[in-house]
Amino acid sequence: MIIDLSCYPTDLVDLAWRHDGEPFTGDRLLKMMNGPYIVNGKPRRIDKAFIQPPQGNTIYTDGLGDLTGKAAIRQYMAYTEKMVTEHPDRFLGCFVYNPRYGTQNGAEEIERYANEFDFKMVQLQANMHAYRPDRALDWLRPAMRKCADLGLMVKVHTGDGPYSIPTEFYPIIREFPEVNFILAHFGVQTGGVYVFEPFQMAMDAPNVYVESGWCLQSRIVEFAKELPKHKILFGTDTPPNEPGMWLRLLEVLCHEPPQGLNLDEGTLEDYLGNNVARMIGLETTLPPATVAEAEAYLRGQDIALETA
Repeated sequence: MIIDLSCYPTDLVDLAWRHDGEPFTGDRLLKMMNGPYIVNGKPRRIDKAFIQPPQGNTIYTDGLGDLTGKAAIRQYMAYTEKMVTEHPDRFLGCFVYNPRYGTQNGAEEIERYANEFDFKMVQLQANMHAYRPDRALDWLRPAMRKCADLGLMVKVHTGDGPYSIPTEFYPIIREFPEVNFILAHFGVQTGGVYVFEPFQMAMDAPNVYVESGWCLQSRIVEFAKELPKHKILFGTDTPPNEPGMWLRLLEVLCHEPPQGLNLDEGTLEDYLGNNVARMIGLETTLPPATVAEAEAYLRGQDIALETA
């Protein structure tokens, strides 16, 4: 099973990124997830994706528009809610917590989305929401307590200064050892390349995991030699990224050294989705043993194989 941790379907172009073209809708994402993508010579699809609103659409606008508090939160979460409801077999919900809309409001909405729509994860985006996570602990604690109570994973945007440098989240991570924190983008974004911080944090703290997307190819080989097998999780940051490039980043681990490390396909399947499946209570799957088995699975999902 392949599970993507970071996707952003929307009916409104990201207000911060303002990419060209039409909004990247849920239908566009589903088509992209279907691929097929070639992994170790076999055609695959991305089976499930965690989705959330683009971060630029979750910035604080209280007082500038008609909606405030919980109403504003529900507005920016509305399309994600719609897509998760319409495609529960493919999409998993991720709630974006912006403490500027009220810490109690956010904590209560986390519980509502988990209970009513089976959301499994919460995202923190300190740069876009303009707070320093190691100093704004009172802003984070209500949400983290709720995540601890509900067993939700917390994905943290990392790679940007001044507020999304990975180690800035260490105080809240240490305060909530019962919460599993995922360091998204492996510490790489527009602000810098902090790949060694997520690696060292994941080696040091039992509740820290790393998302593979955005990591440097040679470094993922280096880090995979040392990281516990359950710590590496697949994510693509789609859009702006295209999923195939990050599938390739992990597939190369199965190649011979020095580019790879002769990883077995079962462990690769853990990285691609089974690790996350275990964290959220989904049944794990074996990788397809043959090309024919992979093709038969895709045909059963009504996925054309012409491009494979």
